[in-house]
Amino acid sequence: MKQHLIALSLALGFTAASAYTLAEDAVAPGSAPAPAASPLASASAAQLAEAMKKALDDSGFQFEGYLRSGFYGGGKDEPRAQYQLGGDLQHFRLGNEGDTYGEFGIGKKWTTSGGASWGVYVMPTFYSYNPVIGDSGSSSKTSAAQLYAYLSGLDFAPELTFWAGQRYHRIQDIHIVDNWLMQDGDNYGAGVDGIHLGQNARLNLSASTSGSYGNDNAQLNNARRVNFQLTGIPLNPGGTLTLTGGVISGDFAIGKAGSAWGLLHKQQDFLVKGLNNSLFLQTSDGHASLSGEFYNLDNNGAAQAGARQHRIAEVINWQLGRFGGQALAGYQSVAPDNAPHYKDFSLGGRLSYGVAANVKLLAEGAVTGRKVDNADTQRLDKVTLAVAFSPDTAFWSRPEFRLYVSHFNWNNAAAAANLSSFGVGGRTRATTYGAQIEAWW
Repeated sequence: MKQHLIALSLALGFTAASAYTLAEDAVAPGSAPAPAASPLASASAAQLAEAMKKALDDSGFQFEGYLRSGFYGGGKDEPRAQYQLGGDLQHFRLGNEGDTYGEFGIGKKWTTSGGASWGVYVMPTFYSYNPVIGDSGSSSKTSAAQLYAYLSGLDFAPELTFWAGQRYHRIQDIHIVDNWLMQDGDNYGAGVDGIHLGQNARLNLSASTSGSYGNDNAQLNNARRVNFQLTGIPLNPGGTLTLTGGVISGDFAIGKAGSAWGLLHKQQDFLVKGLNNSLFLQTSDGHASLSGEFYNLDNNGAAQAGARQHRIAEVINWQLGRFGGQALAGYQSVAPDNAPHYKDFSLGGRLSYGVAANVKLLAEGAVTGRKVDNADTQRLDKVTLAVAFSPDTAFWSRPEFRLYVSHFNWNNAAAAANLSSFGVGGRTRATTYGAQIEAWW
């Protein structure tokens, strides 16, 4: 019965909050207001929404997530999206996704009479994509990115959080290429978060196996890793430093154990107020990825060859009045143990400009390349134009509904290297279009 009452309260809370929000937003800017509702009725709706929100917060419920989906179109037998050479910094995503993806984080926290607290958290995910070529190769997958429990507020360590299960720690992404460059992955593990080192610096420690919700095999190669993340180190006025590391071990038939090390410097108001800068420097070897996760472990517990990798990425974000955006310059080298070495470069950005209430224009352009040993340099460029509708005109405002058109060009070397996807038939250009919504909460 208690569970049914909780579910009913949640439903009433979301319904009341939505009704109140829609009622406030129903009048278009510049139009005549609708007849005023009864002051008592308006007050009751507002009070009910606020009361239900407070009740959910006080009860320790957590609900957050991300969703994107839409209509994707293009020429005959052309992929709807996913035009990229394959590098971590090369999927410039505006008008270049062609998929449906959702993740929904649900949690519940309890506080004991003694002050300690504990909770559980789960994040189901859904992904679906059909590349269109020959009407084959469609992919649909449901999984869970996170599933863990935690305990915090203990007398002997009130600032620490102990956890176990499947969990990731994400520090900062580069949104325009849909990539978290610093994260410790989503494998079965355990750890402790929030170790104070100085006034602002915090240290997280974790240990993980190669098993996960999507791949429960943690045997055969006996892969395991230890990770740390030291965040919030004050370095200069407006600047902080983050250090990350991971050590990988196991019984690998191919390749070797390895490690990953990363540095991130974040600078607020870089050169001018409202411009923020992030500099990533990362290196790894063996079966460690640049982000600190496992690298080249397959779903059967066996291992492919490792690699030595290096990456530098410079990212800026800004919001100056109606003008916002994000830009990236990046370089990454990968030297596999048993395959040709390659180097990727990326230069691009997305611009946003508010033209009216709830309306903004978007433009994204990028130049990407890949140089493989003893082969011609691959090149792929793209440009996307879009009009978007959102609650306000800020770059990060979501939900965002977009109408877009994208154009892609690539050279013969890129076509030859991607004959099973966008380079089929020797094609060297494509134009796609669509409507997409993206939301996070």
